[in-house]
Amino acid sequence: MTRPAARHRGVYAISVAAEMVAMQVQNLRVYERRGLLRPERTDGGTRLYSAADIDTLHRIRDLLAEGLNLVGIARVLDLEAENARLRARLLARRQDR
Repeated sequence: MTRPAARHRGVYAISVAAEMVAMQVQNLRVYERRGLLRPERTDGGTRLYSAADIDTLHRIRDLLAEGLNLVGIARVLDLEAENARLRARLLARRQDR
């Protein structure tokens, strides 16, 4: 099982990430410009994508296939992240009881 911190560590170059999700490199750059994901950067500026970024790219691909545009996808991703945060808070409160 992958540790949570390791899931967010950038390890894949943009070409590898694009191949993993069957997308064009240019699309990944657009998604970053639109704020849909934020890969790490090396000191030299090279993008490094994490396992979590790859998951996000798969989700973007699925939402595009469902007919959403990038604005709609951004909203869905934001709502999903908020939902996950709220669920974590609820779980933590339940465990404190």
